[in-house]
Amino acid sequence: MTRARSLRLRLLLAGLVSIGVVLAGATAGLSLLFERHAERQLTRELTAVVEGLAAQLDRDRAGGAWVLGAPPGDPRYDRPLSGFYWQVSPSAGGAPVLQSRSLWDATLALPPPADGALTRIPGPGGAPLLAIRRDITMPTRLGGERLVVLAARDAAEVEEAGAGFRRDLLPFLAFIAALLLAASMLQLSVGLAPLGAVRQRLAAIRSGREARLGEAGLPAEIQPLARELDGLLAQRERDVAAARTRAGDLAHGLKTPIQVLIAEAERLEEAGQCEAAAAVGDATEAMRRHVERELARARRAGRARGERAEPWRVAKRLIAVLSRTAEGARLRWEVGGPPEAAAAIHEDDLAEALGALMENAARFAAAAVRVEVQEEDGSIAVAVMDDGPGLATSDHAEALRRGGRLDEAGAGSGLGLPIAREIAEGVGGSLRLGPTHPGAMTVALVLPVAGGGAGLPRAGAARADGTLTPGTGLASATVRQDRRAQPGSPP
Repeated sequence: MTRARSLRLRLLLAGLVSIGVVLAGATAGLSLLFERHAERQLTRELTAVVEGLAAQLDRDRAGGAWVLGAPPGDPRYDRPLSGFYWQVSPSAGGAPVLQSRSLWDATLALPPPADGALTRIPGPGGAPLLAIRRDITMPTRLGGERLVVLAARDAAEVEEAGAGFRRDLLPFLAFIAALLLAASMLQLSVGLAPLGAVRQRLAAIRSGREARLGEAGLPAEIQPLARELDGLLAQRERDVAAARTRAGDLAHGLKTPIQVLIAEAERLEEAGQCEAAAAVGDATEAMRRHVERELARARRAGRARGERAEPWRVAKRLIAVLSRTAEGARLRWEVGGPPEAAAAIHEDDLAEALGALMENAARFAAAAVRVEVQEEDGSIAVAVMDDGPGLATSDHAEALRRGGRLDEAGAGSGLGLPIAREIAEGVGGSLRLGPTHPGAMTVALVLPVAGGGAGLPRAGAARADGTLTPGTGLASATVRQDRRAQPGSPP
């Protein structure tokens, strides 16, 4: 289907059809011109024969019969049925008075007068002949009789000459077709080259290096398309800005009611209604988290492309914070990979996604958490690995579902993995859960390299169920979600 929709292929096929039609027309036209030339040449030759016969007519002095002083010298006029014939007949009709030996016992039918033009007549055995007729009046000394001198040749001679011409013409036309095809391909390459420039500019826009396509350097035929695309980009930016403003207004508008609910929970607790206060407090905290999430998403939507962050350094800063918490202080933290590796993502967004995953890893790890950064195939893979109970493969889909929780007893809202995935996909990356087993857990956050083209990196092959098969070395970045420890089975 892709090849059928190819503009290059369409133009090439149209060019081939055009070349074929033109060359077929040229073949027919040249053949017709050659046949016309051959007929003119034959007319001249037969006219010469007729005139020679008329000049050589005389009477036999003994009996008064018509004789030729010197018959045509071509021996084919003497060979029976050779296709070369001549005949002298009375204009009033009747048997020929003279004829070539090649006619043997046949007689040519006189064609109507044609003023020296070729006329098609039947010959011996019905074979078509091309003939020239000349009506002459003999001098008075020869009786003043009117005679018809006829010279004819086999019409197949002209047809065979035309067929031979076409056979000789075909190799030359094939060579011309090859040249025209090469010229068409060159023309296509030159003509479609500006589309390559448009593709490169679109890639630059997608990667954040440019904001608009622009018209500079583009052909006049493509400039209207560029203007429309730039207008579409501008409209999209306005729509995003309006949506971001509405989301921010909504989130800010909910802050005051949330503060009222918090105050109400405190009042209930002071009044001794601890159960009601806890219920109100939990609902309020969930609302607050959602409001903060929408505000953060609105901020991300307003950021320009071309951002960069160094996962190794972000992980180091997060470790410095997490190691001071009760859960993080008991663990051994490690960071591996090149410190200079940079991903195409805002540093705050990376810290938000990676921080949630590292915090989640600290909650379930037994003794150690390792963050590994690796560059591979145009992507940056940041892997968070812990030695906790792991996560069963059957629970991956639930862990990636927004609000899905596998550890109902612990803290958390079930938003960690889905939010981290949204952040990754928002910059052209992806989130995948890696292979897990008891005593190990890996989640993959895969991001485009800063300054590279957009598109999903391939730091490990993704399966349809959302998991990863391992690549060379560590080909994934891990991100965590609330999960329930399941002793003796992959968490």
